[in-house]
Amino acid sequence: MRATISLLMFMCLCSVTACAQDMSGNHNHSATSPASSDDMVSQEWAKQRVAKSPRHREWVKIKNGTREVNSFVVYPENKNKATAVIVIHEIFGMSDWVQSLTDQLAEAGYIAIAPDLLSGMGPNGGGTSSLDRQGVGQAIRDLPPDQITADLNAVADYVSKLPAANGKVVVTGYCWGGSQSFRYATNNPKVKAAFVFYGSAPAAADGTPNKEALAKIAAPVYGFYAGNDARINATLPKTSEAMTELKKTFDPVTYEGAGHGFMRAGEAPQPVAPEPKGDKAADDKAAEDYQKALTAWKANKKARDEAWVRWKKLLAAV
Repeated sequence: MRATISLLMFMCLCSVTACAQDMSGNHNHSATSPASSDDMVSQEWAKQRVAKSPRHREWVKIKNGTREVNSFVVYPENKNKATAVIVIHEIFGMSDWVQSLTDQLAEAGYIAIAPDLLSGMGPNGGGTSSLDRQGVGQAIRDLPPDQITADLNAVADYVSKLPAANGKVVVTGYCWGGSQSFRYATNNPKVKAAFVFYGSAPAAADGTPNKEALAKIAAPVYGFYAGNDARINATLPKTSEAMTELKKTFDPVTYEGAGHGFMRAGEAPQPVAPEPKGDKAADDKAAEDYQKALTAWKANKKARDEAWVRWKKLLAAV
């Protein structure tokens, strides 16, 4: 029962809160991973997956002027040089799931790097791990857009020059990070593709797509959206219209039945059926909640699996 309730609360929270720019060549390496201090950021199942990974992974501190961006890098077991994927985290910051996803990209054959964009923004110069859930959300909302872009530029410059890299860099993001990946494509003409997961395009003051920004995009943008995500999906028609008008590639796919955050929710463990307690009303309610959670989980898992198939084909074509 606790697993069912936790899943429902987690899915709902992400749906509600999800989406409310001189680089140095000096980078300090560390093998220490920041551990999350908040249950909503930490997912034990994701942490265990990363711990069992046979791939080389490390934490690096990437210089952006006076800032150091703590970033998680995972290398593929490839013979040839690989394309790099920048992973932009959700509004929950550098979570265990983000690290797991980064590892899965390396498993697919790519150098994957996930920067903690909250690096230096927490108490005593800490990042995501130094903040509780409320603090992470507030810190994300307070991030200066120019700083985000500059951090990502530093990360892109670093990862593109790794000996194992082929020089190609793409960007992806989820939830809040999905919108940031779309925005980053308007700021860095060198990225080869942007993979936007349930994120919106940069918008003008009136809420319509920012055509001045979109006109700067030099790479194709591929969208992955959930059928049960009206807030984000309401922006898609005008975004498609603007991108077509500007002769930019925007290819959105919607996965019906899935909810916002399906890439994470569809990877989480299957909900566990509650054991009857002898109280009919409570047992009936628990059974009803379980069925709702199970239905949502199945839809999210289906969307996640289908999105991975599509994503891998697109990545292979970069």
